[in-house]
Formats: sequence, C-alpha cells, structure tokens
Amino acid sequence: MTTTATRTTAPGPADRPDPERQPRVLSFSHKLSRWDLKVSPYLYISPFFILFAIVGLFPIVYTAVISFQEWDLVRNSGTFVGFDQYVWILSQAEFWTALRNTFSIFLLSSVPQLILAMFIAAMLDKNIRSKTFWRMSVLLPYVMAPVAVALIFSNMFGDNHGLVNNILTSIGLEPIMWHKDPFWSHIAIATMVNFRWTGYNALILLAAMQAVPREYYEAATVDGAGAFRQFWSITLPSLKPTLIFVIITSTIGGLQIFDEPRMFDTFGRGGAANQWLTITLYLYNIGWGEFNFGRAAALAWILFIIILAIGLINLAITRRLVRDEGGRGVIQRRRRGRKGAQQ
Repeated sequence: MTTTATRTTAPGPADRPDPERQPRVLSFSHKLSRWDLKVSPYLYISPFFILFAIVGLFPIVYTAVISFQEWDLVRNSGTFVGFDQYVWILSQAEFWTALRNTFSIFLLSSVPQLILAMFIAAMLDKNIRSKTFWRMSVLLPYVMAPVAVALIFSNMFGDNHGLVNNILTSIGLEPIMWHKDPFWSHIAIATMVNFRWTGYNALILLAAMQAVPREYYEAATVDGAGAFRQFWSITLPSLKPTLIFVIITSTIGGLQIFDEPRMFDTFGRGGAANQWLTITLYLYNIGWGEFNFGRAAALAWILFIIILAIGLINLAITRRLVRDEGGRGVIQRRRRGRKGAQQ
C-alpha cells in the first residue's frame, strides 16, 4: 500500500496579493476632497450664471415673446401677430437709414480706435518715465460720464459757434456743417466714441503685451530683427486672444451706440433728416416715443442677430489674420523640428 505525501510550499512573491491592486476603501474625508475638486470650480462661477439668467437671459427670452405680439402696455398683455412686427420693421425706410448710419459710425470709430489703442499700448510697453501717470491718463476719458462727453463734444462740433469751426475759420477754411451733413456728423460722433474707449482698449492690450516673455524679444534682437519685425512676428501673434476679445467687445459696443447720437443735439431723435439716426436710437423712438413695445422688441432681436453675425465674421477674420498665439507656437514647432532631426 502506497501513500502519497503532499507537501505544502510557502507562497512565493508572485503568489502574494499585491496591496496596490487590492481595492481601497476611501474615507469620507477623501470622498469629500474629491467632490470638492470636481464641484468647487462650478460653484465659484455659478453666481455669475445665476445672475445672468435672472437679469440677462430672462429679459432676452421675454423680449422674444413680446416681439411676436401686439403689446398693450396698459393691460400688460398682447395679441399674437407672428412675424408681422419684423416685416413692418424691415419695410421701413428709417430702419435701413439707421442701419447704414450705425455701420458708418461703427467703422469710423472701431477701426481707428483699435489702431490707435495698439499704438498707445506699444508706446506704454516701452521703458518710459512716469509709466503709472501715462497709464492713468489714458484711462481718464473712460471714467468720464458718457453724457458729459457727449455734451462737451456736441458743443465743440457746433455749426455756428463750435470750437472746431472757429479754429477752421481762423485759418481761412470754410466751416463744416456738423449737424447737417451725414458724413461729418458721423465723424463727430465717432470722435466721441474714440475719445472714450481708446484708452480702455489700450490698457487691455498693454496687459497682454506685458505677459509676453521678454526672452522672445532678446532672441529676436540677437537674430537682427528690428522693432517692426518684432512687433509683427512676436507681439501681434501673442495678442491673438486679447485682440479677439477687444474686437468682439468693440463690435458689440459700436453697433449698440446710443448715448453719443442721443446727446448730439437738443432733440435727440437722430437729426431732422435722420442724418445720425442709429438702430438703438430708432428702437428708443419706437418704444418710448410711439409706445409700441412689440415693434421695439422685434427691432432689438434684429439688432441682436446683426451683432451676432458681425461678431462671428470678426472672429473668423481675426483668427485668419493672426494664426499663431505668440512665441509659444514658434517654440513648440522648433522643438518638434529638433526631435524630428534627432530621430
């Protein structure tokens, strides 16, 4: 009779359970910490979105509802009329005049404003004396009340006794009819806008310029690049996100211009022949002049669609003109090229 003896061997290192592979039970504090990392960013930004939903999103939706109705302000109710309000707005000659004036003033203000703001920011980015004084000086016009700016400039551009016409006549030139000629009235209003907003945009661009690493400019100087070449190849590409922000905000503000044309004369209706009537001023005349809030709401939504379309066009143009976000993209391409050459 044979017996089989079984031997028990001690488990080797491979047979031992790996403590790292075993499931760990997280304590409540660890779970709370993970939830804090995931949820806390949304909690920090939630007050803005909640406030926007109350004071921004709700009025937008409510305006859209009113735009499809013949609204009765006394009863605070309306009768559904569909797209009749939009058809009426688009069939009015005043709307197309206001649209032309709005785009004219927008182009005459936004384009020179951005160019001048870029130039001022580039000058303030240099090593000059009294930097704080100059930076505060360019911001002073933005702090001034828009009504005060409009009143001062409307007197400066007076047809008979304005400061600008007095200077022109003193040097032998003919006075300009600022309130009669559409083009010159647009120039005067655009000057008010540029006076207020150029310094504000210049400081935003200056902050973006100072975020560009100085090593890029030092390397470009060593390579023999001049000041204009450094600005075109380093500064301008690095400002791409900021330029998009400035252009979009300038577009929104330029197409919604109201204070300057409203205060350009004593009547505030856009001129006797609608020389400087803008869309927002036309909207104000319909809403609070004729008390037709259904048509005013329809015009507000037409303006919203126009701003959205122009903003998207500006975004596409800016991305196409400024392709690279500064020296970081250049450095990354150089590193990739070096790795490819080494391989």
